[in-house]
Order: sequence, then C-alpha cells, then structure tokens
Amino acid sequence: MSWIYLTLAILFEVSGTTAMKFSKGFTKLLPSLLVFLFYVISTGFLNLAVKRLDISLIYAIWSGVGTALITIIGILWFREPGTTLKLISIFLIIIGVIGLNLNK
Repeated sequence: MSWIYLTLAILFEVSGTTAMKFSKGFTKLLPSLLVFLFYVISTGFLNLAVKRLDISLIYAIWSGVGTALITIIGILWFREPGTTLKLISIFLIIIGVIGLNLNK
C-alpha cells in the first residue's frame, strides 16, 4: 500500500506543479487554488508512504520521478524544447531511481 501512496503523492505533486503553470503567477483563481490543494494532498500521501518505507528512498523517488514527469509534460504539453541534454538527464534520473530500488 505504501507504494500506492507514493505513486499518488507523485501524481498530485505533478498535478500541482502543472496547475502552477496554468495559474499564470497565481493570477488565475481556479488553477491557483488547485496548486495548494494538490500539494496538500501530495504531502498527505507522502506522509502515509513514509510510515513504512525509508525516507531517503521515498524522497528520491518522489522528487526524481516528479521532475522527470514535469519535464515530459513541459515538452509535450507546453511545447518546451526537448533538447538532447534534457532527454539524457531524464534517462539518468530514471536510472538513479532504479538504482535506489535495486539497493534494497
């Protein structure tokens, strides 16, 4: 169940960050409210995941996978440049997360 909580924490964190882009610097009401709502929910699920899993593993996965997903969303949805360096960096983040899981 802890891995499900971690997955939900990541998805809500990514949703909050995406809503932040739509909030246009907190000038749009609904996306601005969603930023706070999604981050609170994400933190709640992260807290549940920490009860059973190592904090070092959880935080690395949460931040790494979240960063990779936001980068992909930025490229696909917001038409940000998908440079070779960005794609290599996403690959290295994924390798790092896999490495942390193999360490167990």
